[in-house]
Amino acid sequence: MSVKSAKRALDIMEILSHFPRGLTINEVSLKLGLPQSSTFNLIKTLTQEGYLYQDELKKYRLGAKLINLGTVAMESLDIHQISLPYLNVLMERMNETVFMSVLSGNELVYIAKILSNRSIRTTAEPGHVKPLYCTGLGKAFLAFMPEEERERLLDGMTLKQITPRTVTDRKELRSQLETFREQGYSIDDEENEEGLYCVAAPIFDARRDVIAAISVAGPKERMTIRGTEVIRDLLSTSQAISQKTGFIQ
Repeated sequence: MSVKSAKRALDIMEILSHFPRGLTINEVSLKLGLPQSSTFNLIKTLTQEGYLYQDELKKYRLGAKLINLGTVAMESLDIHQISLPYLNVLMERMNETVFMSVLSGNELVYIAKILSNRSIRTTAEPGHVKPLYCTGLGKAFLAFMPEEERERLLDGMTLKQITPRTVTDRKELRSQLETFREQGYSIDDEENEEGLYCVAAPIFDARRDVIAAISVAGPKERMTIRGTEVIRDLLSTSQAISQKTGFIQ
């Protein structure tokens, strides 16, 4: 989709936010000065993705998916602000890239990326989404969330082979997650990006729910040589942030 189309899609959601009782395609088209054909196509796509819905009067309104995204955005702002000083210290200690993410539906959303002076190239950036099953951060969520929620998410996932090391067998993945839960941290061994090794840990709130995850990522050789040190500092950081959000161990 082009930048122009993306802007129009945002304009549609913006205009509908001012009309809680909804608008027809023709009304949206007139208010935004857009061709009715392109307005129809954009609204159809937004509706299929859950960002809009059509009521019984054939009018379009903002969809429920935006509620979830808005909630995640508000929570992300708080946890990001609390965590940033700790993430910077962790990066300085490790001299590797440090990430933070939150959960949005069945995907991972990156909300922070702290680069070191020797960071390796990675496609992960704040605002980007990635699967849960093949990332260290995603596996931290899956390993430490309630079993019922984990099984619901796993049942709805398609485990695609992204790199030669991606785990696509559900039994193996479940066994891996149990190990991660017992040891207190998760690992992505070049499963989402070749050359990238990641160690991740969960952030808990006062209700003992996983509200975020943090990770240290770098080349496998560097990360494994300093394995014990990386795990120690990562867990120390995740525990300190969890305490700030009200978690009592």
